[in-house]
Amino acid sequence: MSVYSTILTQSEFVDKDSLSYPFEERGLQFGDGIYEVIRIYNGEYYLLTEHVDRLFRSAEAIKINIPYNKETMIDLLHQLIKKNNMTNDGKVYMQITRGSAPRDHIFPQDVTPNIYAYIQDLPRNEKTLENGVKTISHRDSRWENCYIKSLNLLPNVLAKQTAKENSCYEAILHRDGVVTECSSSNIYLVKDGKVYTHPTTNKILHGCVRMAIERFLKEENIPLIEEAFHLEDIKHADELFLSSSTSEITPVIQVDHVVVSNGEPGSITRTLQKAYEQDAKITKKLMESI
Repeated sequence: MSVYSTILTQSEFVDKDSLSYPFEERGLQFGDGIYEVIRIYNGEYYLLTEHVDRLFRSAEAIKINIPYNKETMIDLLHQLIKKNNMTNDGKVYMQITRGSAPRDHIFPQDVTPNIYAYIQDLPRNEKTLENGVKTISHRDSRWENCYIKSLNLLPNVLAKQTAKENSCYEAILHRDGVVTECSSSNIYLVKDGKVYTHPTTNKILHGCVRMAIERFLKEENIPLIEEAFHLEDIKHADELFLSSSTSEITPVIQVDHVVVSNGEPGSITRTLQKAYEQDAKITKKLMESI
């Protein structure tokens, strides 16, 4: 995926090849920063307000003062799309660190946060959305503040790599058998017409697509139970699916050696996929026959 030529840095727009930071940068040296990945369909953001709200919550949680308000941030992100003449399906990666300063664990004084954002094309993965994916289970070894979308992602990276090495799409994380989320997505279990998922505690990231799913379920009168389930429960699940800005709502058909139900995406998952497409104003339907 190539990066579009114009990127946002601080509140300016520059060519991507001209961006540079000092080697003493706190995001590089401490992971002292936050980020967001925002989905784009046909050149339009999806769930932009939700992402910007979460960006500011994460910044507040680690005591970074973003130098402008949410309205200005949203305006800058819209300008970023316009300046790149972006009309495709894609994503924006946005990162804010505490800034550049001599290396010291203590926060530097009077340092401006480093901010940048860039666009990449990202076509929808219609094959996985249609057929579902295989996953592995993996011990959740992350810190206790997963609700912050911070740059400290090494446990997530290792889990995702382990999934890839096992020819799987994702790693379902668990703490002593209690499922939390995946390495880069939220996870849901369907049983007897009800959808179960981990409550929004500090142990998971409250996904923006998850917020949309909560709304879809309410509109469809499908009960949502914010209650953690166990790995053992997957053996008896009717459906399993995951969600994220890049994965949308993806059916899970296998976990380790356990095939979920009959190994095919279920009706509630399909209902939610349709609701997502309608909400995101996706013009090309995923499953025209359904």
